[in-house]
Amino acid sequence: MGTRNEIHAISTGKQSIEKLTAIAATIHPFVDAIHIREKSRSAIEIYHIVEKLADKEVPLSKIIINDRADVASACKVNGVHLAHHSLPIRPVKKQFPGLRAGYSCHSPDEALTAEQEGADYLFYGHVFPTKSKPGLPPKGLDQLREVCRLVQIPVIAIGGVNVENLQDIKLAGARGIAVMSGFFEAADPYQAAKQMFQVMNRTGGIW
Repeated sequence: MGTRNEIHAISTGKQSIEKLTAIAATIHPFVDAIHIREKSRSAIEIYHIVEKLADKEVPLSKIIINDRADVASACKVNGVHLAHHSLPIRPVKKQFPGLRAGYSCHSPDEALTAEQEGADYLFYGHVFPTKSKPGLPPKGLDQLREVCRLVQIPVIAIGGVNVENLQDIKLAGARGIAVMSGFFEAADPYQAAKQMFQVMNRTGGIW
């Protein structure tokens, strides 16, 4: 993911293709990666989502597909994002060397293993309380700090991220943030993404 700190936008899996692609097209100038995280959709549906995003001039270099390395490779997008239920990182990297491979981890040990297996970056969380994980206690900033200290690859903080806690995320050592409902369920996704971008990149800013 390079050395720059990044904003990742993640689809909710709850919206129509039309709404998802419209929001993604609106916010893409302010984000570095758009994750197509649509667990209930078929390969052909995900392919069509990428086609629609390309039609709306969202660069393929910004698109990351959740779980499906085959679809990501066929669509010639930037990468694939893996989790514990996905194919293992090592064979994915071997079979699809052109794809960046991210991995969602939830413990320091899992983070170290993912790095050793060849992950290019990690999502770690959920860091703060979030309505998408009701009843599950957040990992908190101390664990985020530990993971950032343990691994050399970029760690992206996910879960309950907002403009108020960006400073704490930065100080913990994270190299970026991932946002789902904060963009895709915002009353004004464009303004939400623009504000996050401006806070992260303001002159003398927090990042």
